[in-house]
Amino acid sequence: MVPVEYAVAVERYLAAAGLGDGSRRIYRIALTSWAWLLVGRTPPSGPERRRAVPPVVPLAVLEGPGAPQRLAAAFAVREAAVGPRTAHRELSILRSAAAWWHGRGWIAAPPTADLRPRPLAAGRPEARGLDRGQLRAVLALRAPLRDKVLWHLVHESGAPIEQLLALDVDRLDPAARRSHPSADGRVPVRWRSGTAGLLPMLVLGRTEGPLFLTDRRAPATPAADRCPTTGRARLSYRRAAELFTAATRPLDPAGRGWTLGQLRQDARHPAR
Repeated sequence: MVPVEYAVAVERYLAAAGLGDGSRRIYRIALTSWAWLLVGRTPPSGPERRRAVPPVVPLAVLEGPGAPQRLAAAFAVREAAVGPRTAHRELSILRSAAAWWHGRGWIAAPPTADLRPRPLAAGRPEARGLDRGQLRAVLALRAPLRDKVLWHLVHESGAPIEQLLALDVDRLDPAARRSHPSADGRVPVRWRSGTAGLLPMLVLGRTEGPLFLTDRRAPATPAADRCPTTGRARLSYRRAAELFTAATRPLDPAGRGWTLGQLRQDARHPAR
């Protein structure tokens, strides 16, 4: 049966997509954000996002002569709100879902097919790493210990941020300043003195579970993404990015805040 509601179509896509738990959560957040955008509303952020009930949207909103223009306008709004990189990632997720729905005959030609976001310009802050002065200012910010550890680790390791957020406490080797090799063949994450000085305080009393945790308990979260001691869930990329951008907004002359990727791009030297 062809689903009538967008939310139902999202759940069917996620169930069939063969994603891991962490990726499925990221995809669901992105596709839920599009539910707000498709009806001209602003997706909630921060703590409000967990309590907010997304609008009921018919899947047919993705069809019809006005659908491409509606998508383009929604994308422009989203890009202005969260920056090009996050907006592009969310668009890519919607494009994948729409192609899957189209393949099952649920919608006509995907309205995202002709939507071509602007390429990121090399001179824009999103495409340039922070300079040394900006980096020092970021790492000197007063922030929760979790965030400080993540920021140091992003900068010092140069590893993909998704890999850092997927780290578990029992897979760390603090004495060697690295993580243990993973089963999927990824090279260990290595860090330097900044992370090494803060990490023991973050993991104090914990022997397993995600390294970076949300502020609240999340009993419905899969066990692999939940701390067995505190019941809190693994921190998502989206939330980590929101926190960093909000924290750095006072430092950014443009007033927009910086991105986690800018920290990683500045990590030019291998960890020792």
